[in-house]
Amino acid sequence: MSSLVNTTPVAAVNATKIPAAVGGSISKSELSSMTGSIASKLDQYLESTNNSLHRLDRGSSDSNTSIASLTHSNLGHDHNVNNSSGTSDGNSSEKRNSTGGYVGSGGSNNGELDDDIALANNLAAISLATQKISEIYLEPKPKKSAPDGHQVTNDHFESEKHFYPRVLNAQIHPMVGYFFSLGNERIIARYMHLNPQVNEDVLRKCSDLFNVTTASGHRQMIIVETNSCPSGQKSMPLLSESDEHGGYRLVLESAFKDMIETADRSLGGLAVVCDKNMMEASGYASTLAEVMKEKVWLVEFYEYDQDPPVKWVDRVMYIRDEKKEWHSIRACFRYVTQKPWNRFPLYTKTIVMNQTVACLAGGRNKMMAAKAYEFFNAELADSGLHVRVPETINNVTKNEIPLWLDSMGGHAVVKVPYSNAGQGVYTITNKQELQEFMDTPQHYNKYIVQSLVGNASWSSMTRHGKFYHVGTIPNKKNNTFVTDLRMMVAGNKQGFRPICIYARRARKPLLRYLEDDPSITSWEMLGTNLSVKSPTGEWSTEAARLLLMDRKDFNQLGLGVDDMIDAYIQTVLSVIAIDKMCQRLMKDNAEGTGQTFDMELFKALNPDSVLWQEVLL
Repeated sequence: MSSLVNTTPVAAVNATKIPAAVGGSISKSELSSMTGSIASKLDQYLESTNNSLHRLDRGSSDSNTSIASLTHSNLGHDHNVNNSSGTSDGNSSEKRNSTGGYVGSGGSNNGELDDDIALANNLAAISLATQKISEIYLEPKPKKSAPDGHQVTNDHFESEKHFYPRVLNAQIHPMVGYFFSLGNERIIARYMHLNPQVNEDVLRKCSDLFNVTTASGHRQMIIVETNSCPSGQKSMPLLSESDEHGGYRLVLESAFKDMIETADRSLGGLAVVCDKNMMEASGYASTLAEVMKEKVWLVEFYEYDQDPPVKWVDRVMYIRDEKKEWHSIRACFRYVTQKPWNRFPLYTKTIVMNQTVACLAGGRNKMMAAKAYEFFNAELADSGLHVRVPETINNVTKNEIPLWLDSMGGHAVVKVPYSNAGQGVYTITNKQELQEFMDTPQHYNKYIVQSLVGNASWSSMTRHGKFYHVGTIPNKKNNTFVTDLRMMVAGNKQGFRPICIYARRARKPLLRYLEDDPSITSWEMLGTNLSVKSPTGEWSTEAARLLLMDRKDFNQLGLGVDDMIDAYIQTVLSVIAIDKMCQRLMKDNAEGTGQTFDMELFKALNPDSVLWQEVLL
């Protein structure tokens, strides 16, 4: 994690007066004294913490190492605090010498140069201390290096490499196949027949879902999450046996191909860049080679890679091959899922699908997604349409969470807004689960709190009543499991179309009452994500909980064609909402042609300073 303090320009500070935080001004020597006091206290804190680090056991080699005093640490500065003439002492009050920093309230500086050196050293010490404390208490960063990129062709596509084994032998359920054959006109006609209050013109202009019901028995789909990465092809049986590429081809031909054709061919080749799910990423790469009739680069790009095989030069992507040569890219299919905004600039000459702004606007940002749905629902107020979502509270600090939990009847879901694949989601139904969350160190400052959809006796109480899971058809043991339904859509100038559908079930069956088996946690009953992240950062999949749209699994869901139509409409509405948020975040460039990202608006809508610093402009 980069430090919150940028120490690079510190030595260049040469003004004699610096504005104070609250009125007036302070001298540089006074500022140096203040920063020295902070640095010294952090130093002492690290020393006192040194003996208790082993108890943390967070799975990182760094977390169990002894943290030396900052006074004995090399800060990588020409005048660092590793100065033999001064040491930190627990009984002294910030008593570093003038050239070593830590001047404290009783110290004095000998001239302007000493002020500069002391200020630089103190800020550097604060920066280092912040980083060290973060390494101790926050989730360790997996150190992972990616191999160099390589080119693939259409000959590399082998179904066994890009679909789950179960999918290869699955036959699409007739009802699912029928839904995919309907087309938008028939879908709209059916939806209007069942929902006559809806404005048809608005519907024509116009994600994870939960199949839920109200206490009065009104079944409906609600949006839980909208994802900006095209995941799911490996889980979808082929609609046509004659096209082995299945949904891979549909996504690329219906959405990406039009974008590629506008790219400047002189910029270079095509690429698929990923940070997980190589099964699908390689499937997209070889299918893209087939669609575009040219070789395609395939490369992994990890968040904490110290020497990544991808770089940006003048906003053009370059990929390093096995010979350590760099190749420019004119268009990139992005399958980077973890914080893509810290590796992909917001402005690129290389065409990127999906663009990073789509992630910040809601595709990888639950905070902004909630606002996007709220804004779009306001636009749709008179149309009879709306994006159905759980009740959501935005921009919640950690200390506020118990209060919001009480307001929802003691049951709620707390989410780290920028995580995915089941990471950073906490279902809370009792004091123990709340305490476990409160004790878990977090990287970000803000959270969202959503109403919990559980069983009839233990769901959140909201302004719209209680929602609870429909779940699967009971099995032979009369157990009902929570499931979600994931539907992928793709859009171009001709409109949207459904691409693939699959479902996932939770590990444990729903309890009628939580007291029936206290040993089962709420996450075991409600968490449907298949991805599992190890302490080293490796991903695995619990594919046994995957429910296919085939003759065997689909019947467990209890869904009909009308349910799939409802899911499709909700998915399209959620995608449009996020697309509109993207447009709101882009403003006309005052310095020239084109548009620029409205960072001020983004900060106002998403007031999380930790996230702001991650965004690569």
